[in-house]
Amino acid sequence: MITPEQTDWEEVHRRIETMRVAIEKGFERSPEAERQVLRTRAQQLAKELQTAEAVSEIMEVIEFELGSEHYALPLVQVQTVCLLKDLTPVPCTPSFVLGIMNLRGEIRTVIDLKKFFDLPDTGITELNKIIIIQNDDMQLAILADAIRGVRRIRLDDIQPALPTLTGVRADYLRGITSDRLVVLDAGRILSDPRILVDDKDQA
Repeated sequence: MITPEQTDWEEVHRRIETMRVAIEKGFERSPEAERQVLRTRAQQLAKELQTAEAVSEIMEVIEFELGSEHYALPLVQVQTVCLLKDLTPVPCTPSFVLGIMNLRGEIRTVIDLKKFFDLPDTGITELNKIIIIQNDDMQLAILADAIRGVRRIRLDDIQPALPTLTGVRADYLRGITSDRLVVLDAGRILSDPRILVDDKDQA
């Protein structure tokens, strides 16, 4: 049995240092291997950037009909879509305010954008749908003649508003796609005091 006094500590330290150097050399890469690792990392980073750019260039929208025209709202600002039912007219409100409806215990003002945009009035039927749009502060119900569904559009396909569109419609227009889909800016609709009716005043 070797006692602590008999241990050759210098030899122990020398062996430890030899093991450390051997281990470090085992993890060392050749210059070519290091370049390959860097190339692999660069390719992976490029793929991640391309994916992020592709996602940022696509916007999901809900497409709907107003008269003979097709409109869209960003899906991220749409809370839900439902049938128009139990509509209660409200006196002394602008003509584009159809009334109010109770949606799961909450009162929502229903707006007819056709009247607000001076589009031909096609009347209201049981086929009409309601699109609830929202932001952090409020919600608003928009009347739609029909819902065409959800689609994805490229942001670079949205062109600026046409010079012939003036007044109210231009105020809320984000742009028009190559297939003439009119993309609305839900944020402007929700923040414009001209179109908002305080539900508290209707109670």
